[in-house]
Amino acid sequence: MLDDRDLEIVRALQEDARATFADVGQRVGLSASSVHQRVRKLERAGVIRAYRAIVDPEAVGLYVTALVSVMPLDPRQPDDLPERVVEFHEIEDCYSVAGDENYILKVRTPTTGDLEDLLRRLREKAGVQTRTTVVLSIPFEERPMRPPSSGPGPGRAAGS
Repeated sequence: MLDDRDLEIVRALQEDARATFADVGQRVGLSASSVHQRVRKLERAGVIRAYRAIVDPEAVGLYVTALVSVMPLDPRQPDDLPERVVEFHEIEDCYSVAGDENYILKVRTPTTGDLEDLLRRLREKAGVQTRTTVVLSIPFEERPMRPPSSGPGPGRAAGS
């Protein structure tokens, strides 16, 4: 269970993963060594899974973003889409969802022609039908998560 200080550390690192332990400590009211210990604990527990740079897709030539809904052609086929498409580097995110489709994929390609090629390869390799929505603009994404505090709050009884 994470306490409020752990959550503050997580928030601080989501906003700036390059912040020093001293910087984070100043923000959350702990010493740099205490922050270091807590961060290592959060990493071992899998709360903090990775550190990475968030890159502007257009700056690296990925101008087309699309959301691809995926449904199996045969409902009896194995539910192994993630394993079938893991090598498709254009797929940035894969969500298993409830509803008519089984998965929604967030993909990025340089051009609409490349998107069309990806959809063809996806249908062939995975034996699925797709429905694609091309993204026109992205007002925001990659927002830091805001976990609820561990203290009492709406719907949370004191001491639970």
